[in-house]
Amino acid sequence: MGAQLRAIRARIRSVTSTAKITRAQELIASSRIPQARQRLDSARPYAAEITRVASILISHGTHMDHALLNRKPDTSRVAVLLMSSDRGFCGGFNNDVLRRGDALAALLREQDKEPVFYLSGRKAVDFYRFRHRRTEREWVELSGHPTYEVAAEIGQTLVEAFDTPTREGGVGEVHVVFTEFVSMLTQETRVRRILPLEIEEREIGGGAGGAAAPLPPYEFEPAPGAVLDLLLRQYVRGRIWSMLLESSASEHAARRQAMMSATENAHELIGQLTRRANSARQAEITTELTEIVSGADALAQKGGEE
Repeated sequence: MGAQLRAIRARIRSVTSTAKITRAQELIASSRIPQARQRLDSARPYAAEITRVASILISHGTHMDHALLNRKPDTSRVAVLLMSSDRGFCGGFNNDVLRRGDALAALLREQDKEPVFYLSGRKAVDFYRFRHRRTEREWVELSGHPTYEVAAEIGQTLVEAFDTPTREGGVGEVHVVFTEFVSMLTQETRVRRILPLEIEEREIGGGAGGAAAPLPPYEFEPAPGAVLDLLLRQYVRGRIWSMLLESSASEHAARRQAMMSATENAHELIGQLTRRANSARQAEITTELTEIVSGADALAQKGGEE
């Protein structure tokens, strides 16, 4: 009985140490969420405005043609960018991204398209390396605090792959799998096609009687064609930047939620083990008392016989 009690107490100490670690991880994630949300909220107006300018230029300009807006005749190769985390302890965050990536790859193969993978985050990189899957480019050590420089590098890499003919190793489409931050308790995995671009053409409403309002006073220099080329490439980089910030905020929120659940489960397990330890201790005391009483009775009987 003593060995059982020592084993239970050892396990209680182990679970207590684990609870301290998960609690610390929860506090760290909680402290990082406000900054991640602030960066995300700061980037959203820029992404909305650059989308608005691009839409106005395309819809109400000279209806120019551009390679980033056109579907390629050959889409036999498709780029898929997966945005995962560099660290664990974030519940199903990475599993959801990898599962959606596999589902997208299976759908593309059904359409006779070859998925070409670009990975962001060490968890996705380790997952693909362990399974000996081929990748084109990898970026790590950025998920916790992404920078615009890395987003611009990723965007430039994908644009160059899209600009390259498919027969020369390029791609006909670019899809991104990332996690969108909805709230502290909800993060949803999304799949977005970013190339060829899909910019909605619409009338600028708001005039009297529902008539179209005057166009915003944009002036394009040096020429609309040159502005469109620069704007669309900047638009791709902005989309990647926004998705990285969404993924970063979602990672911290998922880690906080996972560590909070782990801490609660640890405390619940400690309570169960404590009750087991008390029960084992009571049984041990009962056994000792029984042995003492039995010994006293044996001595009393022996004395009576003498």
